[in-house]
Amino acid sequence: MELTELTIKKAHEGLIKKEFSTVELIKVFSDKIEKENKKIAAFLTLNIENAFSHAKKIDELILRGQKIPLLAGIPAAIKDIILVENIRCTAASKILKNYIAPYDATCVKKLKNQGVVILGKTNMDEFAMGSSTEHSGFFPTRNPHDLERVPGGSSGGSAAAVAGNLSLFALGSDTGGSIRQPASFCGVVGLKPTYGVVSRYGLMAMASSLDQIGPITRTVEDCEIVFEAIRGKDEMDSTSVEIPEIENHKLKIENLRIGVPKEYFIKGMDDGVEKIIKSAIRKFEKLGVKIIEISLPHTEYALATYYIIMTAEVSSNLARYDGIKYGLSKVKTQKSGYPLGGCKSLLDVYLKTREEGFGDEARRRIMLGTYVLSAGYYEAYYLRAQKVRTLIREDFKNAFQTVDAILTPTSPTPAFKLGEKIEDPLTMYLSDIFTVSLNLAGLPGISVPAGLIDDLPVGLQIIGKPFQENTILQIGKIFEKL
Repeated sequence: MELTELTIKKAHEGLIKKEFSTVELIKVFSDKIEKENKKIAAFLTLNIENAFSHAKKIDELILRGQKIPLLAGIPAAIKDIILVENIRCTAASKILKNYIAPYDATCVKKLKNQGVVILGKTNMDEFAMGSSTEHSGFFPTRNPHDLERVPGGSSGGSAAAVAGNLSLFALGSDTGGSIRQPASFCGVVGLKPTYGVVSRYGLMAMASSLDQIGPITRTVEDCEIVFEAIRGKDEMDSTSVEIPEIENHKLKIENLRIGVPKEYFIKGMDDGVEKIIKSAIRKFEKLGVKIIEISLPHTEYALATYYIIMTAEVSSNLARYDGIKYGLSKVKTQKSGYPLGGCKSLLDVYLKTREEGFGDEARRRIMLGTYVLSAGYYEAYYLRAQKVRTLIREDFKNAFQTVDAILTPTSPTPAFKLGEKIEDPLTMYLSDIFTVSLNLAGLPGISVPAGLIDDLPVGLQIIGKPFQENTILQIGKIFEKL
C-alpha cells in the first residue's frame, strides 16, 4: 500500500516500528501535492516548510523511544475558515486575501498538542457559502473522481484533499451540510458533530447557531480518532458543551432500530442514488436490524427555514468586514488620498470594500439576510422560521423515541459538472435538502460511502440523537464492512 493511502492507525504503527520516518511520510505527501494539486486545486495555502520542521521533531521523539500520541506525525489539511497561527486565513474571500491568523483555533491547538502535521489550508466556497466550491474567491476545486465535476461544498477542498490522497485527514465546517455533502461527492467519510461538542473558537463565523467543525477522513475509524481529539468543552466558546460520557459498549445489531423517513425519498432524487440507499437499508435489514418507516412532517419546510435563518446570521456576522479593521483599505492607497480609489465618505469605503471584496454569492446572502431582518419583514420571515425550526427539532425528538438512528441519502444526486448549477442558485441550494435539518436541530450526522453511479460516489447519511456520535460511528463501521 502507498504511504498516501494509509489509515491513521496504519501510519502510526509504521512510524513507531520505524518502517518509515515522519519526514519520509511528509515528503511523500508533499510530492503528491506538488504533482496533483495543480489539477485538483484542493489547497489555497501550503505549509510544507513548517510541516517538515514539525516532522523532524516527531522523529526525534520516536528515536528517543518516547511514546507518541496516535495522531503524532499524521499529515492533515485544515479548511481555510479555521485559524492556524501565522498562516494566511482567507475564508476563500478576496476581502481577507492578506489576513494572517494571529492565533490557533481551539480544534487546531488540540491537534497540534497531539503532534499533527499541518500541510496547508484548503479551498472552499467563500465564507462557507456554497455547495460546490465554485464560489471560492480564487478558483474552483475539482473532484478527484472526475476532474470535470465539483467536489461539493463548502468544504470541497478538504474532501478533495482526502479523496485525492493529498492528506490523511482534514477538518471542515458544516453549516447546512458542508462536511457531509462534499464527503458524499468525493467518496470519503464526513462527520458533523452535535452542535457545541467541538469548540467554534477560531472558526470564522458564517451562521453562529448552525456552524460546527468536524473531520473528513477515509474511514469511519479515522473519523472517530480525529473527533475524539478535537471534541470537548472550551471556555473560549460559550456555546460549547462537554459531551456526556457514554459507555463505549458494542452495539448489538439485533437490538438496533433504524428509522427511514418517508419524506426523504422524494421526486427529483437521482434514481441511482435511491437504488443505492435502498440497497444499503436492505443490507442492514439482512443483519437483523429492525427498519422502521418514520415521518418527519416538517421536512418540506427545512430548506426555506435554513436559508432564512442562515442568511440572517450571515448578514450580521459579515458586517465586520467593512474595510476598516478587516478588508481592502489597508492594502490599497490611491492618488486622491482616499482609500479604495477616490472614496469620499465612510459609506463609500464600505460600499467599495464589499463590491471588490465579496463575490456574488456572499453579496446575495448578505442582502437576503438583511431583508429578512428588516423592519416589517422580521416577524413574517425570521421569527416564523425560528418557530418552524422548533417544530423540525420536535420531529426528530419524536422519531428518536422509537428508533436509535436514522438513515437517509446524503445528497439527492452524485457530483454534478462544474458550471452546471452556478447560474441557478435555487437548484444549487437543493443540493443541501437532506442535510440542513440536522443543523437546524443541532444533531450529529455522518456521511459514509455507499456505492458508485458511473464511477461517481454516493453517500449514506446516518443521523443520531444529540451527543450520540458513538452510536452513529459504530453503525458507520458496521456498514463499512458490509
